[in-house]
Amino acid sequence: MDNVPTYVPIVFILTTFATAAFLTQAVRTVGTRSLPSQILIFLIPLWLIFQAVISIGGFYLNETTVPPRVALFAVLPAVLMIVVYFIFFRSSFIERIPLRLLTSIHVVRIPVELTLYWLAAGKQIPQVMTFEGRNFDIVSGVLAIVLYFAAFRGGNANRWMLIAFNVIGLVLLANIVSIAILALPSPIQQIAFDQPNRAVMYFPYLWLPAIIVPSVLFAHLVAVWKLVSKSEPLL
Repeated sequence: MDNVPTYVPIVFILTTFATAAFLTQAVRTVGTRSLPSQILIFLIPLWLIFQAVISIGGFYLNETTVPPRVALFAVLPAVLMIVVYFIFFRSSFIERIPLRLLTSIHVVRIPVELTLYWLAAGKQIPQVMTFEGRNFDIVSGVLAIVLYFAAFRGGNANRWMLIAFNVIGLVLLANIVSIAILALPSPIQQIAFDQPNRAVMYFPYLWLPAIIVPSVLFAHLVAVWKLVSKSEPLL
């Protein structure tokens, strides 16, 4: 992509791999012999490769479809997988993921926000999608570091502190996702017509809606479920 320094895609690719590593660690924590773990072991690398191939091939560059292809073929399948896991694998997988891991994964939102800032500087996304605009999602990444040390003391988890963190994180995530969708160059675009959200239609940034956003959404939802449904949530 023009006007984007070489280090930007490198940072973003490493961030995506870090996100995948967090998911893999969740699988290892639960145990690799269970069905939900084996499904993820198979799907994580397959989804990464599949999304890379079709985005490099230009599949997401069609700006005339409703809904946008990014939403239909990158975001929706990942969200449906989250729903499937909550329906069928709550006790065997979801409730066994440690809260520490579910908290620490949000650190990846710091390099994500830096990447968005660099992309805006290169005219690949609108400034409104950065922390200089209306995107405050970097707060979730910073709070994740603080909470990792402040919310887990003496072998216990501070339930209300973690609930507040995850609710705030969900609100911030919903905010930037809505902005990103409204800024996509498509028939439903509502904002940023002079500098639309083009980056996520290209590799490697397509991994943001396809991998990173569903992963942090999953972490928030699992954490909230554990915190409100269990008297002694697994750390």
